Amino acid sequence: MSQFAMITGEVTYRPGEGALIEIPRGRVEVELAPDSATLSWEAAEGVVGLTAIPLTQFEDYVRDGKITMTPQ
Repeated sequence: MSQFAMITGEVTYRPGEGALIEIPRGRVEVELAPDSATLSWEAAEGVVGLTAIPLTQFEDYVRDGKITMTPQ
């Protein structure tokens, strides 16, 4: 089941072996799995950003206040 959150601080992901990319501040959709969190957002008009990060990293971002879970 999807949840929603706000990116309120510096949240990054690394595609493959590439450089870190920052997820823009704003609303994201979150899908939680036992070992990961998939985040999706509108990167530009009509362009969707999507990444999966380890669940422990997601939980660290929430604990640090960089991701704030929101009601639907």
